[in-house]
Amino acid sequence: MKPALLLTSCVLLLGACRSQAPRHPVAPVELSGDTVRDNALLGFGPDGVRELFSDALEGSGRFELVADEDPKKVRPWRMSLDLPFTREVLKDGNPHSFAEVGANLSLERFGGAVPQHYEVVGLGEAQVQEDSEEGRRVAMRAALESVLRQVTESALMQLSALERTDEALVTDLRAVDARIREFALRTLAERKHPAAAPLLIERLKDTSDADAVRRTIGALAEMKAKSAVPALIDLARGRDPGFLQEIVFAVGEIGGPEAEAYLYTVAQGHDTPSVQAAAQQALDTLYASRNHATVEARGQGHANP
Repeated sequence: MKPALLLTSCVLLLGACRSQAPRHPVAPVELSGDTVRDNALLGFGPDGVRELFSDALEGSGRFELVADEDPKKVRPWRMSLDLPFTREVLKDGNPHSFAEVGANLSLERFGGAVPQHYEVVGLGEAQVQEDSEEGRRVAMRAALESVLRQVTESALMQLSALERTDEALVTDLRAVDARIREFALRTLAERKHPAAAPLLIERLKDTSDADAVRRTIGALAEMKAKSAVPALIDLARGRDPGFLQEIVFAVGEIGGPEAEAYLYTVAQGHDTPSVQAAAQQALDTLYASRNHATVEARGQGHANP
């Protein structure tokens, strides 16, 4: 086969494979936040942002935009895009400034057994080539286009992770791309796979991002990962009463002898009444749950002698 013909065949085959990949239906995109609605730095409004994002979704070849009134064979994902900031920054050792745009994209789907909700984030940047208002707008738009491509790619990675087997996701935990590792971990945690617990526990050591810590605590509680109880107890030391109550309830949700002993100690001896009350409530809930499980087990035993 001639080289030119071979190259053409490869390109056609690649295009065919891409076209056969599953496409995720997406309802009309919602925009949120003041940065999207009123931003002189971008030089255009919500319709322009929505159009750029729609282009990014369609350009990926993996998303299909569907109107609300269209008949749907598959439940569509609903996306909400927020641009929390647009800014111009200086970097050490570089005489030029840079335009930066942050993006938060939430994905939701309802109608199944359990509502699905995921979030991805991105940061786009572009160097300001010309020190003028127009030059800044050009750079800001380039940064916006970059971050929209990022969150589109991240959304696709997240949805692709949902379709992978547990075995494949465990392998993905060792991937070079940090995003693949992150989405694999999220999905395994959602499935309560034991491989997720050690990595989530390790994340509790980094307390610089309070929201990330809360998400990690919530994931461990959902998994009922008893191996996380010692780490949560360590995390509770020296915390303010509000955050400590969150940890107390998470420990109660996980349960187990170590959790029970900790809650009893806090309920009896903590010097903050609200924390004592939270620990007692978590302990009572834990007792009730355990007793209910015991009664059910006995009932099953009588039903199946």
